[in-house]
Amino acid sequence: MSSPCAAATGTDGRIPLYAKRETIYQKEVMGWFQRLRAAALFVLAGVFLIGPWLSWGERQAVWFDVPARRFHLFGLTFWPQDFIYLSWLLIIAAFSLFFFTTIAGRLWCGYACPQTVWTKLFMWIEWLTEGDRNQRMRLDRTAWSTGKVGRKLAKHALWLAVACVVGTTFVGYFLPIRTLLPRIGALELGGAEWIFLAVACLALYADAGWMREQVCKYVCPYARFQGAMFDTATLTIFYDRARGEPRGHRSRTTDPAAANLGACIDCNLCVQVCPTGIDIRNGTQYECIGCAACVDVCDRVMDDMGYARGLVRYATEESLAGLPVRVLRPRVLAYGAMLVVMSTLFVWALAGRVPFAVDVLRDRARLYRLTSEGAIENVYTLKIMNKDQQPHAYRIAVEPAAFALTVPDTIEVPAGGIVDVPVRVRVAAEPPPPASAPVSFSIWPADAPERVLHEPSRFLAPRTPGAPS
Repeated sequence: MSSPCAAATGTDGRIPLYAKRETIYQKEVMGWFQRLRAAALFVLAGVFLIGPWLSWGERQAVWFDVPARRFHLFGLTFWPQDFIYLSWLLIIAAFSLFFFTTIAGRLWCGYACPQTVWTKLFMWIEWLTEGDRNQRMRLDRTAWSTGKVGRKLAKHALWLAVACVVGTTFVGYFLPIRTLLPRIGALELGGAEWIFLAVACLALYADAGWMREQVCKYVCPYARFQGAMFDTATLTIFYDRARGEPRGHRSRTTDPAAANLGACIDCNLCVQVCPTGIDIRNGTQYECIGCAACVDVCDRVMDDMGYARGLVRYATEESLAGLPVRVLRPRVLAYGAMLVVMSTLFVWALAGRVPFAVDVLRDRARLYRLTSEGAIENVYTLKIMNKDQQPHAYRIAVEPAAFALTVPDTIEVPAGGIVDVPVRVRVAAEPPPPASAPVSFSIWPADAPERVLHEPSRFLAPRTPGAPS
């Protein structure tokens, strides 16, 4: 008798590291949780598809303008200097994931993950064109015919159509969608833009149409580390083994107690409706995405048999063991406290964000210049970035008071614009200044003098014998 290892070993004696994929024919099921997932799909997909069409003033409300290095989010404009806010937001998202995973398992995967949302939509198309599970299995086993080719072509045509709509919408967040669509129709996109568009469309087609559960199993890292956030009080999907075993087929009129059977009739429907092809009766598995399809179908079977619902249900290990449910526990409180603190600080920092930035660049072509008036002069370029949605006039001053500044009274900068301002700073040659002295430029909006930025720089002078350096 051969061992499992021997059975898995290839003809060359080596054990393969990757198991060949077996096609999963998921059975359609309806129930409370599936209706909730469908509602989440429509809401999230709708928000995604409508997003690029929203306007804010004269521009697109949500626009990641990569060439200009500006990200517009409704009334806010973020620049590369604002990368800290993106990092902060990602940290908040991570703590949110930890917090909700510790409480209720893989809610994100089952109801809100883009992979889940678009795969569900592609499965609906598959059910529409090829039928439910048994029909699709028969169709794949039969020889190629006109009917089979027609069904397959219809499915893939709809998949590609949806992928193109979603992919074009995704690109529309980077290239303004109101100009993108006419340019696509007129074939006016550049080479890089065509590649970007093709990758976005084909990636969704391959992901939601072909790879599906393979992404959850082998690509997504969350499936691997989410178990570290589970504990015995985490709410997730369980099979009630104490109530269900021993499982076995029976008629509706059979008394389970008299037949020494549990509530599970071994119909295998929980396996047939699972999008990742697992058997929930084997216990918690990392492939489970928490979609609750097995809960809905098992409840329907229990109704048909006249048994109580909940053989497969959301539960905790402690509740299955008869212990009281614990929601507030150390790790939940720790993640929750961190989430509240980080979110509060983020909102506070965003509210106090200075809506402009300044970079000071020295003229490197000439370190200093001696003027006819007997002064030493340095030339700088001030790059003023207006991050606000309104144009502003800015004023500039220099410190210490011994230095004089030659600059216009106000500098006009349009909304979301950058203006280079050449300025000259002078100091008297007598007494000799240090060879390198600190100076500070102060910049503020004329209509909000309390919002002052101080940018340090250095003032260079000739090195004079006996002068301080």
